[in-house]
Amino acid sequence: MTEQTAEIAALFEQCGFEPNSDFQRDILDASQRFVQVTGGEQGGKSVVASKFLLKRWPSDMQKNPNEGTGEGMPILYWLIGHSYAETEKEFGYISDDFTAIFGEGIVQSTKRIDPGKIEVVFPGERHPRLRIETKSGQDVRKMSKDAPHGIILCEAGQLDIAVFERAQGRVTPRNAWLLNVGTMEESVGWFPMLAAEWASGADDRKSFRLPMYANSSLFPGGRNDPKILDLERNSSDDFFMERVEGIPVPPRGLVFPEFRPDIHISSVERVKGEPVYIWVDPGYSGSYYAVEIANVIDGQVRIFDEIYEKGKITEEITSICMNREWWREPSKYGVADIAVHQHQGMPPMYQVWMSQTGLHMASRKVGIPEGIERMKSFLKIDPITHGPRLIVDPGCRGIISEFGASPNPDDGQLRAYRWGTDREGNVVGRVPKDANNDALKAVTYGLIDRFGYTQNTNRKSIPVRRR
Repeated sequence: MTEQTAEIAALFEQCGFEPNSDFQRDILDASQRFVQVTGGEQGGKSVVASKFLLKRWPSDMQKNPNEGTGEGMPILYWLIGHSYAETEKEFGYISDDFTAIFGEGIVQSTKRIDPGKIEVVFPGERHPRLRIETKSGQDVRKMSKDAPHGIILCEAGQLDIAVFERAQGRVTPRNAWLLNVGTMEESVGWFPMLAAEWASGADDRKSFRLPMYANSSLFPGGRNDPKILDLERNSSDDFFMERVEGIPVPPRGLVFPEFRPDIHISSVERVKGEPVYIWVDPGYSGSYYAVEIANVIDGQVRIFDEIYEKGKITEEITSICMNREWWREPSKYGVADIAVHQHQGMPPMYQVWMSQTGLHMASRKVGIPEGIERMKSFLKIDPITHGPRLIVDPGCRGIISEFGASPNPDDGQLRAYRWGTDREGNVVGRVPKDANNDALKAVTYGLIDRFGYTQNTNRKSIPVRRR
Protein backbone atom coordinates (compact mmCIF):
# COMPACT_ATOMS: atom_id res chain seq x y z
CA MET A 1 0.00 0.00 0.00
CA THR A 2 1.43 3.41 -1.00
CA GLU A 3 1.65 6.28 1.45
CA GLN A 4 -1.14 8.17 -0.32
CA THR A 5 -3.39 5.10 -0.40
CA ALA A 6 -2.81 4.55 3.31
CA GLU A 7 -3.65 8.20 4.01
CA ILE A 8 -6.93 7.96 2.09
CA ALA A 9 -7.80 4.69 3.80
CA ALA A 10 -7.19 6.36 7.16
CA LEU A 11 -9.46 9.27 6.22
CA PHE A 12 -12.21 6.90 5.15
CA GLU A 13 -11.83 4.92 8.37
CA GLN A 14 -12.17 8.09 10.46
CA CYS A 15 -15.43 8.78 8.64
CA GLY A 16 -16.66 5.23 9.07
CA PHE A 17 -16.67 4.58 5.35
CA GLU A 18 -15.41 1.69 3.27
CA PRO A 19 -16.26 1.15 -0.42
CA ASN A 20 -18.69 -1.76 -0.52
CA SER A 21 -18.73 -2.47 -4.24
CA ASP A 22 -16.48 -2.40 -7.31
CA PHE A 23 -18.71 0.36 -8.67
CA GLN A 24 -17.80 2.65 -5.76
CA ARG A 25 -14.12 1.69 -5.81
CA ASP A 26 -13.79 2.39 -9.54
CA ILE A 27 -15.30 5.86 -9.16
CA LEU A 28 -13.16 6.79 -6.17
CA ASP A 29 -10.00 5.48 -7.86
CA ALA A 30 -10.55 7.59 -10.98
CA SER A 31 -7.59 9.81 -11.84
CA GLN A 32 -9.24 11.97 -14.50
CA ARG A 33 -10.03 15.66 -13.94
CA PHE A 34 -13.53 15.33 -15.36
CA VAL A 35 -15.62 12.48 -13.96
CA GLN A 36 -19.28 11.67 -14.50
CA VAL A 37 -21.46 9.24 -12.56
CA THR A 38 -24.85 8.17 -13.89
CA GLY A 39 -26.60 6.62 -10.96
CA GLY A 40 -29.62 4.51 -10.35
CA GLU A 41 -32.11 5.75 -7.77
CA GLN A 42 -30.98 5.13 -4.17
CA GLY A 43 -27.60 3.93 -5.44
CA GLY A 44 -25.62 6.05 -2.98
CA LYS A 45 -24.62 8.82 -5.38
CA SER A 46 -24.41 11.53 -2.69
CA VAL A 47 -22.25 9.38 -0.41
CA VAL A 48 -19.84 8.59 -3.23
CA ALA A 49 -19.72 12.26 -4.30
CA SER A 50 -18.82 13.33 -0.75
CA LYS A 51 -16.06 10.71 -0.54
CA PHE A 52 -14.79 11.72 -3.98
CA LEU A 53 -14.19 15.23 -2.61
CA LEU A 54 -12.62 13.86 0.56
CA LYS A 55 -10.21 11.66 -1.40
CA ARG A 56 -9.11 14.52 -3.68
CA TRP A 57 -8.65 17.01 -0.85
CA PRO A 58 -5.12 15.87 0.24
CA SER A 59 -3.76 16.03 -3.31
CA ASP A 60 -5.39 19.44 -3.83
CA MET A 61 -3.46 20.71 -0.81
CA GLN A 62 -0.22 19.27 -2.19
CA LYS A 63 -0.78 20.92 -5.56
CA ASN A 64 -1.46 24.29 -3.88
CA PRO A 65 1.10 24.54 -1.04
CA ASN A 66 0.49 28.26 -0.48
CA GLU A 67 -3.23 27.78 0.05
CA GLY A 68 -5.20 26.05 2.76
CA THR A 69 -2.62 27.12 5.37
CA GLY A 70 -4.85 29.37 7.44
CA GLU A 71 -3.00 32.46 6.21
CA GLY A 72 -4.91 33.29 3.04
CA MET A 73 -6.91 31.53 0.34
CA PRO A 74 -8.55 28.31 1.57
CA ILE A 75 -8.93 25.15 -0.44
CA LEU A 76 -12.29 25.88 -2.05
CA TYR A 77 -15.00 23.55 -3.35
CA TRP A 78 -18.42 24.24 -4.84
CA LEU A 79 -21.58 22.12 -4.68
CA ILE A 80 -23.95 23.18 -7.48
CA GLY A 81 -27.55 22.03 -7.86
CA HIS A 82 -30.49 23.17 -9.96
CA SER A 83 -31.70 24.64 -6.67
CA TYR A 84 -29.97 24.65 -3.29
CA ALA A 85 -32.10 21.68 -2.22
CA GLU A 86 -30.21 19.38 -4.61
CA THR A 87 -26.97 20.05 -2.70
CA GLU A 88 -28.38 19.13 0.73
CA LYS A 89 -27.30 15.49 0.92
CA GLU A 90 -23.74 16.09 -0.27
CA PHE A 91 -23.49 19.10 2.05
CA GLY A 92 -24.53 17.02 5.06
CA TYR A 93 -22.20 14.12 4.30
CA ILE A 94 -19.22 16.43 3.74
CA SER A 95 -19.91 18.33 6.96
CA ASP A 96 -20.09 15.05 8.87
CA ASP A 97 -16.85 13.80 7.27
CA PHE A 98 -14.74 16.80 8.21
CA THR A 99 -16.30 16.97 11.65
CA ALA A 100 -15.23 13.36 12.18
CA ILE A 101 -11.70 14.27 11.09
CA PHE A 102 -11.20 17.62 12.88
CA GLY A 103 -13.89 17.81 15.56
CA GLU A 104 -16.93 19.99 16.07
CA GLY A 105 -14.96 22.99 17.36
CA ILE A 106 -12.94 23.22 14.18
CA VAL A 107 -15.63 22.63 11.58
CA GLN A 108 -18.13 25.47 11.19
CA SER A 109 -21.18 24.56 9.13
CA THR A 110 -24.23 26.69 8.43
CA LYS A 111 -27.64 25.27 9.25
CA ARG A 112 -29.07 26.67 6.02
CA ILE A 113 -27.95 25.59 2.59
CA ASP A 114 -29.47 28.45 0.57
CA PRO A 115 -26.60 29.25 0.41
CA GLY A 116 -24.62 27.02 2.71
CA LYS A 117 -20.99 27.05 3.81
CA ILE A 118 -18.66 24.64 5.58
CA GLU A 119 -15.35 25.95 6.89
CA VAL A 120 -12.43 24.37 8.72
CA VAL A 121 -10.95 27.06 11.00
CA PHE A 122 -8.19 26.30 13.51
CA PRO A 123 -7.86 28.34 16.75
CA GLY A 124 -5.67 31.40 16.36
CA GLU A 125 -5.86 31.45 12.55
CA ARG A 126 -7.56 34.32 10.74
CA HIS A 127 -8.58 32.42 7.64
CA PRO A 128 -10.22 29.04 7.07
CA ARG A 129 -8.10 26.26 5.65
CA LEU A 130 -11.01 24.72 3.80
CA ARG A 131 -14.32 26.06 2.50
CA ILE A 132 -17.23 24.31 0.77
CA GLU A 133 -19.97 26.51 -0.71
CA THR A 134 -23.38 25.64 -2.18
CA LYS A 135 -24.61 27.38 -5.30
CA SER A 136 -27.81 27.40 -7.30
CA GLY A 137 -27.64 26.64 -11.00
CA GLN A 138 -30.54 29.04 -11.56
CA ASP A 139 -28.12 31.96 -11.47
CA VAL A 140 -24.91 31.14 -13.31
CA ARG A 141 -23.74 34.75 -12.93
CA LYS A 142 -22.78 34.02 -9.32
CA MET A 143 -20.30 31.41 -10.51
CA SER A 144 -17.75 33.82 -11.93
CA LYS A 145 -16.02 35.28 -8.86
CA ASP A 146 -13.60 32.57 -7.72
CA ALA A 147 -11.69 29.64 -9.18
CA PRO A 148 -12.41 26.62 -6.93
CA HIS A 149 -10.17 23.61 -6.54
CA GLY A 150 -13.05 21.28 -7.39
CA ILE A 151 -16.76 21.33 -8.26
CA ILE A 152 -19.52 18.77 -7.77
CA LEU A 153 -22.65 19.12 -9.93
CA CYS A 154 -25.38 17.55 -7.79
CA GLU A 155 -28.23 15.85 -9.67
CA ALA A 156 -26.51 17.04 -12.82
CA GLY A 157 -29.24 15.63 -15.06
CA GLN A 158 -31.52 18.44 -13.87
CA LEU A 159 -29.01 21.17 -14.70
CA ASP A 160 -28.94 23.25 -17.84
CA ILE A 161 -26.04 22.86 -20.25
CA ALA A 162 -25.06 26.48 -19.47
CA VAL A 163 -24.28 25.49 -15.86
CA PHE A 164 -22.05 22.66 -17.02
CA GLU A 165 -20.26 25.02 -19.42
CA ARG A 166 -19.74 27.58 -16.66
CA ALA A 167 -18.44 24.93 -14.27
CA GLN A 168 -15.94 23.76 -16.88
CA GLY A 169 -14.76 27.34 -17.22
CA ARG A 170 -14.35 27.85 -13.47
CA VAL A 171 -12.13 24.77 -12.98
CA THR A 172 -9.81 25.80 -15.80
CA PRO A 173 -7.63 28.42 -14.00
CA ARG A 174 -6.43 25.94 -11.36
CA ASN A 175 -6.51 22.85 -13.54
CA ALA A 176 -9.10 21.68 -11.01
CA TRP A 177 -11.52 18.77 -11.12
CA LEU A 178 -15.23 18.49 -11.94
CA LEU A 179 -17.61 15.71 -10.89
CA ASN A 180 -21.04 15.38 -12.53
CA VAL A 181 -23.31 13.02 -10.62
CA GLY A 182 -27.02 12.34 -11.00
CA THR A 183 -29.91 10.28 -12.27
CA MET A 184 -30.87 10.60 -15.91
CA GLU A 185 -34.00 12.42 -16.97
CA GLU A 186 -35.43 10.34 -19.84
CA SER A 187 -31.90 9.93 -21.29
CA VAL A 188 -32.30 13.23 -23.12
CA GLY A 189 -29.90 16.12 -22.79
CA TRP A 190 -26.22 16.78 -22.29
CA PHE A 191 -25.83 14.62 -19.16
CA PRO A 192 -26.60 11.16 -20.63
CA MET A 193 -24.89 12.09 -23.89
CA LEU A 194 -21.64 12.80 -22.07
CA ALA A 195 -21.88 9.42 -20.34
CA ALA A 196 -21.33 7.74 -23.70
CA GLU A 197 -18.68 10.20 -24.86
CA TRP A 198 -16.58 9.88 -21.69
CA ALA A 199 -16.84 6.11 -21.34
CA SER A 200 -13.41 5.50 -22.88
CA GLY A 201 -11.58 7.73 -20.39
CA ALA A 202 -9.88 9.73 -23.14
CA ASP A 203 -8.96 13.42 -22.84
CA ASP A 204 -8.85 13.29 -19.04
CA ARG A 205 -12.59 12.53 -18.93
CA LYS A 206 -14.21 9.38 -17.63
CA SER A 207 -17.79 8.28 -16.98
CA PHE A 208 -19.01 5.61 -14.59
CA ARG A 209 -22.34 4.21 -13.53
CA LEU A 210 -23.57 3.50 -10.02
CA PRO A 211 -26.61 1.19 -10.23
CA MET A 212 -29.25 1.06 -7.56
CA TYR A 213 -28.03 -2.32 -6.30
CA ALA A 214 -24.54 -0.89 -5.64
CA ASN A 215 -26.05 0.31 -2.35
CA SER A 216 -25.46 -2.89 -0.39
CA SER A 217 -27.06 -1.53 2.77
CA LEU A 218 -30.42 -1.41 0.97
CA PHE A 219 -29.85 -4.27 -1.45
CA PRO A 220 -27.54 -6.83 0.20
CA GLY A 221 -28.16 -9.30 -2.62
CA GLY A 222 -26.72 -6.95 -5.24
CA ARG A 223 -28.01 -7.43 -8.76
CA ASN A 224 -29.89 -10.56 -7.65
CA ASP A 225 -31.47 -8.97 -4.62
CA PRO A 226 -35.17 -9.94 -4.51
CA LYS A 227 -36.24 -6.28 -4.49
CA ILE A 228 -34.20 -5.60 -7.64
CA LEU A 229 -35.55 -8.66 -9.41
CA ASP A 230 -39.10 -7.69 -8.48
CA LEU A 231 -38.55 -4.18 -9.82
CA GLU A 232 -37.14 -5.60 -13.07
CA ARG A 233 -40.17 -7.85 -13.42
CA ASN A 234 -42.68 -5.04 -12.91
CA SER A 235 -41.17 -2.11 -14.83
CA SER A 236 -40.42 -1.29 -18.45
CA ASP A 237 -37.01 -2.03 -19.93
CA ASP A 238 -36.29 1.68 -20.39
CA PHE A 239 -37.17 2.51 -16.79
CA PHE A 240 -35.05 -0.33 -15.43
CA MET A 241 -32.04 0.61 -17.55
CA GLU A 242 -32.18 4.31 -16.64
CA ARG A 243 -33.39 4.33 -13.06
CA VAL A 244 -31.90 1.09 -11.78
CA GLU A 245 -28.85 0.31 -13.89
CA GLY A 246 -27.87 3.93 -14.57
CA ILE A 247 -27.42 3.21 -18.27
CA PRO A 248 -28.61 5.80 -20.82
CA VAL A 249 -31.36 4.63 -23.14
CA PRO A 250 -31.00 6.14 -26.62
CA PRO A 251 -33.72 8.79 -27.03
CA ARG A 252 -36.47 7.69 -29.35
CA GLY A 253 -38.14 9.88 -31.89
CA LEU A 254 -35.77 12.87 -31.93
CA VAL A 255 -35.80 14.48 -35.35
CA PHE A 256 -32.13 15.40 -35.00
CA PRO A 257 -30.38 12.67 -32.99
CA GLU A 258 -27.14 13.78 -34.70
CA PHE A 259 -26.98 16.83 -32.44
CA ARG A 260 -24.38 16.20 -29.73
CA PRO A 261 -23.76 18.64 -26.87
CA ASP A 262 -20.04 17.85 -26.69
CA ILE A 263 -19.64 18.73 -30.38
CA HIS A 264 -22.28 21.27 -31.29
CA ILE A 265 -22.48 23.33 -28.09
CA SER A 266 -19.55 25.67 -27.53
CA SER A 267 -19.00 29.18 -26.25
CA VAL A 268 -19.48 31.48 -29.23
CA GLU A 269 -18.74 35.18 -29.44
CA ARG A 270 -19.75 37.49 -32.24
CA VAL A 271 -16.96 38.24 -34.67
CA LYS A 272 -16.96 42.02 -35.03
CA GLY A 273 -17.07 43.26 -38.58
CA GLU A 274 -18.63 40.05 -39.90
CA PRO A 275 -22.17 40.00 -41.33
CA VAL A 276 -24.90 39.15 -38.83
CA TYR A 277 -27.56 36.68 -39.93
CA ILE A 278 -30.95 37.13 -38.27
CA TRP A 279 -33.18 34.10 -38.76
CA VAL A 280 -36.79 34.35 -37.63
CA ASP A 281 -39.80 32.16 -37.00
CA PRO A 282 -42.66 34.29 -35.63
CA GLY A 283 -44.51 31.43 -33.92
CA TYR A 284 -48.26 31.08 -33.71
CA SER A 285 -50.92 29.65 -31.39
CA GLY A 286 -48.92 29.90 -28.20
CA SER A 287 -45.59 28.78 -29.64
CA TYR A 288 -42.35 30.75 -29.41
CA TYR A 289 -41.29 33.79 -31.38
CA ALA A 290 -37.76 32.61 -32.18
CA VAL A 291 -34.92 34.75 -33.50
CA GLU A 292 -31.55 33.03 -33.96
CA ILE A 293 -28.51 35.23 -34.60
CA ALA A 294 -25.39 33.89 -36.27
CA ASN A 295 -22.08 34.57 -37.97
CA VAL A 296 -20.87 32.37 -40.78
CA ILE A 297 -17.10 32.02 -40.53
CA ASP A 298 -15.24 29.90 -43.11
CA GLY A 299 -18.44 28.03 -43.82
CA GLN A 300 -19.14 27.30 -40.15
CA VAL A 301 -22.46 28.57 -38.76
CA ARG A 302 -21.99 30.05 -35.29
CA ILE A 303 -25.22 30.85 -33.46
CA PHE A 304 -24.13 33.29 -30.75
CA ASP A 305 -27.41 34.82 -29.58
CA GLU A 306 -31.10 34.08 -29.47
CA ILE A 307 -34.43 35.69 -28.67
CA TYR A 308 -36.90 33.00 -27.62
CA GLU A 309 -40.09 34.52 -26.29
CA LYS A 310 -43.68 33.48 -25.86
CA GLY A 311 -46.56 35.96 -25.87
CA LYS A 312 -44.67 38.88 -27.44
CA ILE A 313 -45.64 40.67 -30.65
CA THR A 314 -43.32 41.61 -33.47
CA GLU A 315 -42.86 45.22 -32.30
CA GLU A 316 -41.58 43.94 -28.95
CA ILE A 317 -39.22 41.46 -30.59
CA THR A 318 -37.76 44.08 -32.93
CA SER A 319 -37.21 46.38 -29.94
CA ILE A 320 -35.25 43.63 -28.16
CA CYS A 321 -33.16 43.07 -31.29
CA MET A 322 -32.30 46.72 -31.74
CA ASN A 323 -31.07 46.93 -28.15
CA ARG A 324 -28.56 44.11 -28.63
CA GLU A 325 -24.94 45.05 -29.31
CA TRP A 326 -24.77 43.03 -32.52
CA TRP A 327 -27.47 45.22 -34.06
CA ARG A 328 -24.81 47.91 -34.58
CA GLU A 329 -23.12 45.84 -37.25
CA PRO A 330 -23.68 47.50 -40.65
CA SER A 331 -24.15 44.19 -42.52
CA LYS A 332 -27.29 42.35 -41.40
CA TYR A 333 -29.34 39.80 -43.32
CA GLY A 334 -32.83 38.73 -42.27
CA VAL A 335 -34.63 35.54 -43.23
CA ALA A 336 -38.05 34.51 -41.96
CA ASP A 337 -40.86 32.01 -42.34
CA ILE A 338 -43.02 32.59 -45.41
CA ALA A 339 -45.79 33.34 -42.91
CA VAL A 340 -44.35 36.85 -42.41
CA HIS A 341 -46.20 37.76 -45.61
CA GLN A 342 -49.57 36.67 -44.23
CA HIS A 343 -51.97 39.32 -42.99
CA GLN A 344 -54.32 37.59 -40.53
CA GLY A 345 -56.11 40.90 -40.01
CA MET A 346 -52.86 42.69 -39.16
CA PRO A 347 -50.01 44.22 -41.17
CA PRO A 348 -47.75 41.45 -42.53
CA MET A 349 -44.83 40.83 -40.21
CA TYR A 350 -42.25 41.60 -42.86
CA GLN A 351 -43.77 45.08 -43.10
CA VAL A 352 -43.47 45.52 -39.33
CA TRP A 353 -39.83 44.43 -39.42
CA MET A 354 -39.16 46.84 -42.29
CA SER A 355 -40.93 49.79 -40.69
CA GLN A 356 -39.48 49.22 -37.23
CA THR A 357 -35.92 48.26 -38.15
CA GLY A 358 -35.36 48.98 -41.84
CA LEU A 359 -34.36 45.33 -42.27
CA HIS A 360 -35.68 43.41 -45.25
CA MET A 361 -36.85 39.89 -44.42
CA ALA A 362 -36.24 37.38 -47.18
CA SER A 363 -38.55 34.37 -47.20
CA ARG A 364 -39.46 31.31 -49.19
CA LYS A 365 -41.59 28.24 -48.72
CA VAL A 366 -39.50 25.33 -47.42
CA GLY A 367 -40.76 21.77 -47.45
CA ILE A 368 -40.36 19.81 -44.21
CA PRO A 369 -38.25 16.95 -45.69
CA GLU A 370 -35.98 19.42 -47.50
CA GLY A 371 -35.56 21.49 -44.35
CA ILE A 372 -34.72 18.46 -42.21
CA GLU A 373 -32.18 17.25 -44.77
CA ARG A 374 -30.46 20.63 -44.87
CA MET A 375 -30.23 20.82 -41.07
CA LYS A 376 -28.86 17.28 -40.86
CA SER A 377 -26.15 18.19 -43.36
CA PHE A 378 -24.90 20.89 -40.98
CA LEU A 379 -24.84 18.54 -38.01
CA LYS A 380 -22.27 16.35 -39.77
CA ILE A 381 -18.57 16.72 -39.10
CA ASP A 382 -16.83 18.62 -41.88
CA PRO A 383 -14.52 16.14 -43.65
CA ILE A 384 -11.98 18.89 -44.36
CA THR A 385 -11.80 20.80 -41.06
CA HIS A 386 -12.84 17.77 -38.93
CA GLY A 387 -14.98 20.17 -36.90
CA PRO A 388 -18.74 20.77 -36.71
CA ARG A 389 -20.37 22.86 -39.41
CA LEU A 390 -22.79 24.33 -36.86
CA ILE A 391 -22.15 25.35 -33.26
CA VAL A 392 -24.48 26.92 -30.73
CA ASP A 393 -23.60 29.03 -27.71
CA PRO A 394 -24.85 27.42 -24.46
CA GLY A 395 -26.82 30.60 -23.72
CA CYS A 396 -29.14 29.85 -26.67
CA ARG A 397 -31.30 27.62 -24.53
CA GLY A 398 -34.37 27.63 -26.77
CA ILE A 399 -32.85 25.96 -29.79
CA ILE A 400 -30.79 23.61 -27.60
CA SER A 401 -33.97 22.43 -25.88
CA GLU A 402 -35.65 21.83 -29.26
CA PHE A 403 -32.69 19.66 -30.30
CA GLY A 404 -33.36 17.65 -27.13
CA ALA A 405 -30.11 18.53 -25.37
CA SER A 406 -31.59 20.44 -22.43
CA PRO A 407 -34.95 21.15 -20.77
CA ASN A 408 -37.26 23.88 -22.01
CA PRO A 409 -35.97 27.22 -20.63
CA ASP A 410 -39.40 28.22 -19.30
CA ASP A 411 -40.82 25.18 -17.55
CA GLY A 412 -37.81 22.89 -17.20
CA GLN A 413 -39.58 20.07 -19.06
CA LEU A 414 -38.09 18.06 -21.90
CA ARG A 415 -39.76 19.46 -25.01
CA ALA A 416 -37.81 18.41 -28.08
CA TYR A 417 -38.72 18.28 -31.76
CA ARG A 418 -39.85 14.68 -32.24
CA TRP A 419 -41.42 12.26 -34.62
CA GLY A 420 -44.63 10.56 -33.62
CA THR A 421 -44.00 7.13 -32.11
CA ASP A 422 -46.06 4.09 -31.26
CA ARG A 423 -46.08 2.28 -27.91
CA GLU A 424 -42.86 0.46 -28.77
CA GLY A 425 -41.10 3.70 -29.64
CA ASN A 426 -41.14 3.13 -33.40
CA VAL A 427 -41.43 6.22 -35.57
CA VAL A 428 -44.79 6.64 -37.29
CA GLY A 429 -45.81 9.14 -39.94
CA ARG A 430 -43.90 10.91 -42.66
CA VAL A 431 -43.45 14.24 -40.95
CA PRO A 432 -42.59 15.07 -37.32
CA LYS A 433 -44.98 16.59 -34.85
CA ASP A 434 -45.30 20.30 -35.55
CA ALA A 435 -44.27 21.41 -32.05
CA ASN A 436 -41.12 22.46 -30.22
CA ASN A 437 -39.46 23.48 -33.46
CA ASP A 438 -39.71 27.27 -33.72
CA ALA A 439 -35.99 28.00 -33.34
CA LEU A 440 -35.11 25.01 -35.53
CA LYS A 441 -37.38 26.27 -38.30
CA ALA A 442 -35.81 29.72 -38.07
CA VAL A 443 -32.32 28.26 -38.54
CA THR A 444 -33.53 25.97 -41.33
CA TYR A 445 -34.87 28.96 -43.29
CA GLY A 446 -31.55 30.70 -42.77
CA LEU A 447 -29.45 27.73 -43.85
CA ILE A 448 -31.40 27.24 -47.06
CA ASP A 449 -31.34 30.95 -47.83
CA ARG A 450 -27.58 31.14 -47.25
CA PHE A 451 -26.42 27.78 -48.60
CA GLY A 452 -29.28 26.47 -50.74
CA TYR A 453 -30.77 23.00 -50.70
CA THR A 454 -28.80 19.78 -50.42
CA GLN A 455 -28.16 17.86 -53.62
CA ASN A 456 -30.39 14.90 -52.76
CA THR A 457 -33.72 16.74 -52.71
CA ASN A 458 -34.52 15.79 -56.33
CA ARG A 459 -34.14 19.35 -57.51
CA LYS A 460 -32.72 20.21 -60.90
CA SER A 461 -30.76 23.12 -59.48
CA ILE A 462 -29.43 24.18 -56.12
CA PRO A 463 -30.12 27.88 -55.56
CA VAL A 464 -27.54 29.60 -53.42
CA ARG A 465 -27.61 33.23 -52.41
CA ARG A 466 -24.13 34.64 -52.81
CA ARG A 467 -22.99 37.48 -50.62
